[in-house]
Amino acid sequence: MTTLDNSYWSNRYANNDTGWDTGSITPPLKAYFDQLDDKAISILIPGCGNSYEAEYLLQNGFINITLIDISEVLCNNLKERLAPHLSKGLQIICCDFFEHEAQYDLIIEQTFFCALEPSLRKAYAAKMPQLLKPAGKLVGLLFSRNFEGGPPFGGNETEYRQLFEPYFDIQLMEPCYNSIKPREGAELFVKMVNRA
Repeated sequence: MTTLDNSYWSNRYANNDTGWDTGSITPPLKAYFDQLDDKAISILIPGCGNSYEAEYLLQNGFINITLIDISEVLCNNLKERLAPHLSKGLQIICCDFFEHEAQYDLIIEQTFFCALEPSLRKAYAAKMPQLLKPAGKLVGLLFSRNFEGGPPFGGNETEYRQLFEPYFDIQLMEPCYNSIKPREGAELFVKMVNRA
């Protein structure tokens, strides 16, 4: 089994082996962001990848965005690509998500959960409420299908509910109506509120 660590992900980015990369913000997250009024809320995007979501938020006036990724190659690329925003409310942290400590109003999930070893899913579910303020939200997309091998690693609504219900009030977990074409019928849009 490959260890999904800095070396693994950095090699994938260095070699442009990024089949998950959509090239732009996806419609479900764009639609969600477009209804957020408070542009000062603190937002965390873990396992941020190329961060088209952050770019969109920053271009639309959001001023408190934190990106985390374990890949040094990626983080260096982001610091270069998003350099103009680093003095305007963007923070890029290269670290293991599970070692991060802070609290946010909103955490965005976009292909981070499915990139983690399934053995880490319980730890992910337990870590999220620690990183959210009381009544903070975890919002984004989870795959509702299985994959051969991985990453990505798939799953289904039943297992996700069992995983998150101890920590969150699940306001929304339903088939995504505006997925990008390659993911049509294979995503759930989720919106969960920290119960802490």
